[in-house]
Amino acid sequence: MKRYLILEDGSTYEGEGFGAHATTTGEVVFTTGMTGYQEAVTDQSFANQILVFTNPLIGNYGVNLDDYESIEPGCKGVICHELARVSSNWRQQGSFAAFLEQMGIPGITGIDTRALTKKLRVAGTMKGRIIEDLTDAEHAFSQLTATVVNENLVAQVSTSKPYPNPGSKRNVVVVDFGLKHSILRELAQRDCNTIVLPYTATAEEIFRLKPDGVLLSNGPGDPKSLPAAIKMVQKVEKRLPLFGICLGHQLFALANGADTFKMKFGHRGFNHPVKEIATGRICFTSQNHGYAVAAESVDSELMNITYRELNDGTVEGLRHKNYPAFSVQFHPDAAPGPHDAVAIFDDFMHMIDVRKDESDA
Repeated sequence: MKRYLILEDGSTYEGEGFGAHATTTGEVVFTTGMTGYQEAVTDQSFANQILVFTNPLIGNYGVNLDDYESIEPGCKGVICHELARVSSNWRQQGSFAAFLEQMGIPGITGIDTRALTKKLRVAGTMKGRIIEDLTDAEHAFSQLTATVVNENLVAQVSTSKPYPNPGSKRNVVVVDFGLKHSILRELAQRDCNTIVLPYTATAEEIFRLKPDGVLLSNGPGDPKSLPAAIKMVQKVEKRLPLFGICLGHQLFALANGADTFKMKFGHRGFNHPVKEIATGRICFTSQNHGYAVAAESVDSELMNITYRELNDGTVEGLRHKNYPAFSVQFHPDAAPGPHDAVAIFDDFMHMIDVRKDESDA
């Protein structure tokens, strides 16, 4: 079954189809992780994106219920060089191809992903369309050109109603901009009593729940498309310990006068080295973002830059000088990836405890 990927620059890639029978359009991006294909596809930060895996073989260990990062992924398509003919793992509950079919996500195998990745690195991310028939190429390209792929992304993936992740210790509100389940797992390991709120949550709605701290989750798209969330952060950081991850980090930066910009091809994968400025410690981290905080826009009187990416020097962490609030661009929860930075969740717990002790004194 032939299937094609067409890009907005006019190029075409032919391969074999797998997964769902569907025509789809999205922003074509690449990820550099060697494993973790299920976690990547179900990460809502990939909403409306066609995901290119640079590792030459995927699907070799199947999929399982434990590795979902969301139940209804927003990823639009999967491109790989080779799909494993046989998958085997003691945790396996199904094949990757069957999983994509169930989720309605089309895939293409047999693509020269090295050449495709090089193109995206040089030209930057671009729109693409997966199709099964190239007989009317002109019409296919016109449909691709006319399709808008990056509007209202957070609205598509955020929960519509609040829900709990019960625990018995610290009360934490998580604002869901495209939440990964691994963040909830880390909070659960620390026995947090968590309430997840939609991205539309106001500061007043958060305060009514009387949380000990607030976590701003990851998510897709441009942080500047969420002006109401930025205003919410400005109010919350003054009264409660606050921790932002990925998109939450960018919103925290915007709320404090910094600027963000769209990266040429972004950071996606789990082999990104970051340096902690205060200690010089190097962590390998899981990342998935197409926007970043502009370093020159960070007000040094207001915030410290706490982490930098070693490959391109981009801002990977911020800490407020006046409030108990901080953020990281990478995923300390990993999933997939190394857990070098997981102790950042403990830093958040410590910040909450210090604030509670001060309030009780």
